[in-house]
Amino acid sequence: MSSKIEKLQISVNKVLFENILPFWLKYSVDIKNGGFWGRVANDARPVKDAPKSLILNTRILWTFSKLFINYKKPVYLEFADRAFNYLLKHFLDPEFGGMFWLVDAQGKVIDDKKKMYGQAFSIYAFAEYYQATKKKSVLDRAIQLFHLMVQHAYDVDYAGFWETTNRDWSPAEDMRLSEEDLNEAKSMNTHLHIMEAFTNLYRVWPHKILQTHLKQIIHVFLEYIFDSRINHLNSFFEADWAKEINGQSYGHDIEASWLLMEALTALGEEELLIHGREISIKLARTTLEEGLSPFYAIYKGADESGKLIPVIEWWPQAEGCVGTLNAYQLTGDELYLDYLHRIWQFIEKNFVDWEFGEWFYEVDGDGKLIMEHFKISEWKGPYHNIRACLEVLKRLESIKKFIESK
Repeated sequence: MSSKIEKLQISVNKVLFENILPFWLKYSVDIKNGGFWGRVANDARPVKDAPKSLILNTRILWTFSKLFINYKKPVYLEFADRAFNYLLKHFLDPEFGGMFWLVDAQGKVIDDKKKMYGQAFSIYAFAEYYQATKKKSVLDRAIQLFHLMVQHAYDVDYAGFWETTNRDWSPAEDMRLSEEDLNEAKSMNTHLHIMEAFTNLYRVWPHKILQTHLKQIIHVFLEYIFDSRINHLNSFFEADWAKEINGQSYGHDIEASWLLMEALTALGEEELLIHGREISIKLARTTLEEGLSPFYAIYKGADESGKLIPVIEWWPQAEGCVGTLNAYQLTGDELYLDYLHRIWQFIEKNFVDWEFGEWFYEVDGDGKLIMEHFKISEWKGPYHNIRACLEVLKRLESIKKFIESK
């Protein structure tokens, strides 16, 4: 098994350092307006008038902070600094606090809503940047954002957080994260990434109030968002966590399967960890049983009638690599390692662009490229695939050392 793991490590390293990272280092920087381009086409040409999103910029900040922590290359810190400075200059609300959602190409605010998904990713990124720089002022910003979320968007009656507020933190009529989403008070997607953000902040600021909210978010996930009847996550909810009719997202299921374990491990409560471990395995297993194409790609999901949505996007494949490896570590079942190898092979064959770099956004059910999407956009950053590479490399090394020690 060690030789098979080593071959996969070589392949993942090559994709990370010879394909994905060179693209970002060469093509992502907006030298005209500052920060990073909001959109870059498949042939690496920037869309110079494209808007710039909070999500893209916080994901860039998290990614290059993590890379600097792992590899200590100055260029990674330079990119993290660039992202952090741009976020403070153009996305930070100087009047009400919190982070704006969208700015134009020149950095002028065009959507000033406070979406909790965006506040969460800001916390997530600031906490990682603090680990890279050890600057207390950076940690203070993450803590301040946490307190603002709790003060203005926490639901004291039913727990969890409101999806979106207006700039002044008053209730928003349109709470949708994107045009694809339902206009509901709460969502799985937002709470998944709030849990992720609180976990990362807790690693560097294990304060009692944060511990309480992290535990409560985990409880929300285990009791309301995870549906034990079907072993999937439900997606949209009313304020009291009554489920709205919606389908499944296989990408979020497999992503949650490992992010849940990260949160539970950070929290460190054994009873919760045992319960969450069972749910993590169920989410991974159900995704692989129901959501795989004949070529071992993870489909987007199923609609509310249960009909499969035969869309294959880049990010569920990345999360599938980590989710399957996490399931192997939890169970010891080598079938999950086989799934990992097959999903990675599909990625190499169908998503990795060796001409210009990075991964394509989407392919059809036969692996044919769908070229209408961008390599960089509001929702396509370096976070899913670089994070997956880093997680896979770290976990494979741990597994290899364990095998060699036996």
